[in-house]
Amino acid sequence: MEQALYAEDGGFYRRSEGPAGHFRTSVHASPLYSGAVARLLGDVDEALGHPAELALVDLGAGRGELLAGVLAAVGPELADRLRPYAVELADRPGGLSDRVVWTDRVPEGVAGLLFANEWLDNVPLDVAEVDEDGVLRYLEVAEDGEERPGGPVTGADAQWAARWWPADEPGARVELGAPRDAAWAAAVGGLERGLAVAVDYAHLRADRPLFGSLTGFRAGREVRPVPDGTCDVTAHVAFDSVAAPLALHSLWTTQREALRALGVRGARPALALASSDPVAYLRALGAAGEAAELTEPSGLGGFGWLAQTVRMPVPQALRGLPGWQTLTP
Repeated sequence: MEQALYAEDGGFYRRSEGPAGHFRTSVHASPLYSGAVARLLGDVDEALGHPAELALVDLGAGRGELLAGVLAAVGPELADRLRPYAVELADRPGGLSDRVVWTDRVPEGVAGLLFANEWLDNVPLDVAEVDEDGVLRYLEVAEDGEERPGGPVTGADAQWAARWWPADEPGARVELGAPRDAAWAAAVGGLERGLAVAVDYAHLRADRPLFGSLTGFRAGREVRPVPDGTCDVTAHVAFDSVAAPLALHSLWTTQREALRALGVRGARPALALASSDPVAYLRALGAAGEAAELTEPSGLGGFGWLAQTVRMPVPQALRGLPGWQTLTP
């Protein structure tokens, strides 16, 4: 999976067309998304006491679309103090603001907002399957995409499965998430103070998918997840496991609820506006349609949001959301 996605000589995420050439994320769906992140960034800035330099770390930045949108949305006072980082393995795209620091590593010792939109689902992991004897075995993939059972799962992977994704039914699959837990902990560890947010396809222990979620995407279509570099290879994220190694104040909620708290709603404009200002009405109607797409529970609105504070209060816009809790490792 790692080679298929990130190899320098043909990894999917290093292809010239970028992720937007194959699938549509919330960032690509509407500038309302960048606007919501900009509002959240403003709340983080306030909670941190308006530091002289405020970091915005876009983890898995693609081609910098989210950062470009946020830079266009924030006011001049905040923009003057903002230090945007794009963390990405692909080469820097042309046309991106010179202010954006393009790097393949998460910056350390910064204060601000770390935002990872659909990053964790592409952190490579192993998949295992329970055999007819009830033994959990690694799943291996041949060059032609054919799957076959490998050796039994042992050690840290076995411990992770027992705690977070217990399975004993023949044919049941487990997506072994310890590498994602470690990747998220390392990323959040770069924050001296701030808020870390992961947005992704997600599940909790009570609703793990029996046969896993591993799949592929190519040119807007779901395809067989053959790890040959020609398609995205992705699996949903065990958010409770990802959050647990960090002793932080944490929330997991849906994108619908998070975006609504940040002012993104799909209400239609008043019909009276169509008569008094038709252009404004059409503009508002278009925005309402985009907001509806971002918050639709069966679509983008069903994505999970994991938010964790690091040495700062809960930001204002998210305080009213239920489910905040203090986690201990």
